[in-house]
Amino acid sequence: MRLLTLLFFISLVSACSTNHPNQDITGKVFPSISGQTLEEKTMSIPGDFDDDLTLLLIGYKQNSQFDIDRWLIGLDMTETNVPTYEIPTIQGLFPRMFSTVIDNGMRAGIPKPLWKGVVTVYKDGEKVQTFTGNERPNNARVVLLTKDGSIVHFYDKGFSVDALNQLRSHLVTE
Repeated sequence: MRLLTLLFFISLVSACSTNHPNQDITGKVFPSISGQTLEEKTMSIPGDFDDDLTLLLIGYKQNSQFDIDRWLIGLDMTETNVPTYEIPTIQGLFPRMFSTVIDNGMRAGIPKPLWKGVVTVYKDGEKVQTFTGNERPNNARVVLLTKDGSIVHFYDKGFSVDALNQLRSHLVTE
C-alpha cells in the first residue's frame, strides 16, 4: 500500500512540473542550492564540497534512478574514485508538502549506508531544472564540479560506455 501511495504521489509530481529546454552547462558555475540527505542532514551544494572534484548524478523522476544506477555501476566497475552524490530534484510546492512520504519511500529502497550520499532537493528544484533543462527527464544529469562550483563536465543523454570514458578523462588518476 505504501509503494502504491508513493507511486501515486510521484505521478502527481511529474504531472505538475514545468518543462525547460536542455542546455549544455559546461563551463558555467553551478547555482547555490540546498537539500537534505536521507540521513536528514542539510547540505549546501556546492558550498559543502571540499574535494577538488565532485560528481553529481541529478534525477528529476523516479525512472531516472535506472540511469543513475547504470552510472554508479560503471563508476564502480572502472574503479573511478570521485566523491559522488545522487541528487533527486523535484520542483514545485506540492512535492514539498509530501517530502516526508517521498523521502521515506527512497529510504525504503536505498541501503542505509548510502543515505549520506543522497541529497533530496525540493525548494531549489525549479532552479536546478531551469539551469540544466529537464527534457528527457528519465536521463540523469551528470555534473562534474570543481571545489568552487565550476562545471568541468556535463552530460544528459543517458548512460553509455563512451560517456563514462569522457567523464573519466576529466579525472586525474593516480
